[in-house]
Amino acid sequence: MNESLKITSEQMQASVPVTVLHIGGWLDAQSEAQFLEAARTAYDGGARYLLVDMHDLDTITSAGMRAIQKVYQMYTPKEEHFKVSYVKLCNAPPQIYNVLGITGFLQNIPMYESLDDALETFGQD
Repeated sequence: MNESLKITSEQMQASVPVTVLHIGGWLDAQSEAQFLEAARTAYDGGARYLLVDMHDLDTITSAGMRAIQKVYQMYTPKEEHFKVSYVKLCNAPPQIYNVLGITGFLQNIPMYESLDDALETFGQD
């Protein structure tokens, strides 16, 4: 019963311009390339700050977490790892938040309860 991944993108203005990817459905091995392509397209279009809104995400697998990690590496210059968060997450449903927390995934990529809370932090690092 695998659901496809749905992605919409929008530009929002915080203290810096932020691209928001709203994702829903399943982020897994079948949709990993689709997610990476959406992030790459935004990056190639000039985006340097990315917020992933997980409000409608039903399932994330290890492949989905790997995809988010690849996006983190794409947006974060090597010399600035652990200094500035260019990629942030928000609105994870409890089951997704628990998986990301238990695996230690959230040690590098910050998670916020709401889109507005996350947007306020961009450019503040």
